[in-house]
Amino acid sequence: MANKQMSATQVVAQMKDGMTVGIGGWGPRRKPMALVREILRSPLKDLTVVAYGGADVGMLCAAGKVKKLVFAFVSLDFIPLEPYFRMARQSGALEVMEVDEGLFMLGLKAAGMRVPYIPTRVGLGTDVLRRNPGLKLTGSPYDDKDWVAMPALPLDVALLHVDRADVRGVCQIKGPDLYMDDLFARAARQTFVSCDELVDSSYFEQGDEARYVFWERSHTSGVVHMPGGAHPSSCAPLYGFDAKHFKDYVASAKEAGGWQQYVEQYVSCGEQAYLAQLGGLEAVRKLPLPVF
Repeated sequence: MANKQMSATQVVAQMKDGMTVGIGGWGPRRKPMALVREILRSPLKDLTVVAYGGADVGMLCAAGKVKKLVFAFVSLDFIPLEPYFRMARQSGALEVMEVDEGLFMLGLKAAGMRVPYIPTRVGLGTDVLRRNPGLKLTGSPYDDKDWVAMPALPLDVALLHVDRADVRGVCQIKGPDLYMDDLFARAARQTFVSCDELVDSSYFEQGDEARYVFWERSHTSGVVHMPGGAHPSSCAPLYGFDAKHFKDYVASAKEAGGWQQYVEQYVSCGEQAYLAQLGGLEAVRKLPLPVF
């Protein structure tokens, strides 16, 4: 079996300017933040980013990496508006396609199914159509009704974070919600996954462990062992999101030179030093899980 283990640097080296990049997770939950930080350290630019966004989107916007954003929301959840995304959006620095969560999901599904669109009632009678003149209606061959034709959202690359994986690309998520990570994996030409734990393949033969594998390993192009790699977002049930870190990050947006200071402290240093500043992986693993 092929060994798909890679470094974060090797992943980003395969990406090119102008690519369409899907980022899995949801707001402040299970984002591949270590891979995002590696992009921030790279010269990549002019990206089209497709995401249920959180700080991943905000940081890439702050760094000037994003040309176009396709999104359903960009939020830190307990902090409703992601500050650096907000500044980029309000200044008109981005091309955008803003749809609701359901249409976004259908766009990923269409890309995974290799069809140009999926017809739906979602969006009919709403401002989604007015704000997205590129969205078309399509007539049904079975009745006289028109439906929204949500176009496919094909991805050049998907970046995901999972609880554990093996070197073959088998990935496991044991959190309470898969979000749309399986759809991102199927919508992409290449899917690169960071994992908190790298396990032997025999791990998935135990008990019901295989039940938490949600896409075929053939969809995984590369695996990066990155313990704590979702921080400051959560990776339930291993650790929750870091509320203090997020609050400090949001506060930086209100300070002159705040973004550059954040980069110098938490990005330029590299992942080992980043974890050390947090108190190490042990401190990350102690972050409490959010209660809803």
